[in-house]
Amino acid sequence: MRALQFTLYSLFLPALLSSLLTVSPVTHAASDRPAVHVVNAQGADLENAVVYAEPAAGTVLPKPGSAEIQQKDRKFLPLVSVIQTGTSVSFPNNDTVKHHAYSFSTPKPFELKLYSGKPSAPLVFDQPGTVVVGCNIHDQMVAYIQIVNTPYFAKTDARGIAHLPAMPVGKYTLKVWHYQQAAGSAVHEQPWQTGTDTAPLLVKLPL
Repeated sequence: MRALQFTLYSLFLPALLSSLLTVSPVTHAASDRPAVHVVNAQGADLENAVVYAEPAAGTVLPKPGSAEIQQKDRKFLPLVSVIQTGTSVSFPNNDTVKHHAYSFSTPKPFELKLYSGKPSAPLVFDQPGTVVVGCNIHDQMVAYIQIVNTPYFAKTDARGIAHLPAMPVGKYTLKVWHYQQAAGSAVHEQPWQTGTDTAPLLVKLPL
C-alpha cells in the first residue's frame, strides 16, 4: 500500500507544483479615454487644437480609414482635421459654384482643378505632417490637415478639451499642434505617463 501511495505522489506532485508556480502573464489595462486641456499663453481655452500621443515602445497602426472635407458656403468644413497616415480623404463640393482645391504642403501636394460634386477618387495622405489646403478661386477658403503616425488622436472642443481614444496605460510622447501657430514652428511635445491621473492634463501653447 505504501509503495502504491508513493507512486501516486511521484506522479501527481510535480504537476501540482507546476500549476501552483505558474505565473500569469502581465496585462496592461486600457486608460479610459484620457483627456488633455489646451490653453493659450493667457490661459484661454483653445478650440481645434490637435492632440496626439505616440507610444514610447512604438505601436502597430490599425488599418487606416477615410475622411471627408467638404466645401460648403465657400468654406472648407471642417476647418481642422486630424487623420492617421494612410487615410483616404475626399473633397466633395457642395456649393453651387466650382472650386479648385490644392495644396503645396510637402506631406501631400495636390491639385483638384475646377469641379463640382465629388471627385472620382479620394486622395491618400501617407506621410505625417501638416497640410494646408486652399482654393485657387476663393482665396479666403483654407483648411488644415494634421497627419499623424498613431491611432491615439483627437481635437479639442470649444472648452479646449480633447478626449483621446482608450489606450494602454504606459509611457507616451504627447504632441499638440494648433493652426494659429506660426508657419514652420515646432509641434509642442512632452513626455506623458497615462493612467496616473483622472483630471485632464493641462497644456499651454505660446499663442
